[in-house]
Amino acid sequence: MSSLPPFLMKGDTILIIATARARNKEQIQPSIDILKSWGLKVETGNNIYKKHHQFAGTDTERTNDLQWAVDHKTAKAILIAGGGYGNLRIIDKVNFKGFKKHPKWIAGYSDTTALQSRLEKLKIASIHSTMAFQFPNDKEATLSLKKLLFGERLNYYIPKNKLNRNGTAEGKVVGGNLSMLYALSGSVDDLVTRNKILFIEDLDEQLYHIDRMVLQLKRSGKLKGLKALIVGGMTDMKDNAVPFGKTAEEIIWDAVKEYNYPVCFNFPAGHIKNNTALYFGRKARLSVAAAKSNLEYL
Repeated sequence: MSSLPPFLMKGDTILIIATARARNKEQIQPSIDILKSWGLKVETGNNIYKKHHQFAGTDTERTNDLQWAVDHKTAKAILIAGGGYGNLRIIDKVNFKGFKKHPKWIAGYSDTTALQSRLEKLKIASIHSTMAFQFPNDKEATLSLKKLLFGERLNYYIPKNKLNRNGTAEGKVVGGNLSMLYALSGSVDDLVTRNKILFIEDLDEQLYHIDRMVLQLKRSGKLKGLKALIVGGMTDMKDNAVPFGKTAEEIIWDAVKEYNYPVCFNFPAGHIKNNTALYFGRKARLSVAAAKSNLEYL
């Protein structure tokens, strides 16, 4: 089981760094103000507002900020400024030796899946959550992140779905953005899913891309030995002039219908409003029933 970094208390320090797409100060300052209102001290990476093409600085500048953050000896958490693309370009340049001695929460989603998959290899828990630039526009998601950072209980409202498969399962929750999990396949950070509860979500993909990625997970054995599957937002999916013929959710269901573990669709996390925070690397119990579903961390 993954170890849990220390939960935060008032007076603790949280770091904000940009590891992917460029963000400006106007986008990040509101999150700094909110974090301070929680009683936290906030430090930002030296290169957080740099810009190099679409990235928040060069690969070297983003690597330096990530290395500074993981090596920080007193901070209790790292909040990623925003997603887009970029973590895959720097993850192998960072030394996590110091991080293992001083583990801290890393919070983010989407492109942050690359970082969270590395933490899964290190057996250190992380948080799938909204990111700094989104704080002012998603207050419920921000509050859910606060609760997980401070070790408070979070209740999940999961709408019923006709594709759900009922049942109860316990296991460590892992996963993230489907496109990133696909990109990590075959690498040192390839996710091991056997006996785990897998969570997936995605945004702005062609439906046939979803089919290809899900089939890759299946053909590589990542869907067969699950304890359960949780599907979050499959948002703004695209189709060709000749329709693919299935929704993203139906594509996923077709891939896993032969198995017998619980499957939960419509989970309130991903590229959606009210992107509810999740622990990765922590054991949970998922209960899927006709009337309602529930996720509870153990």
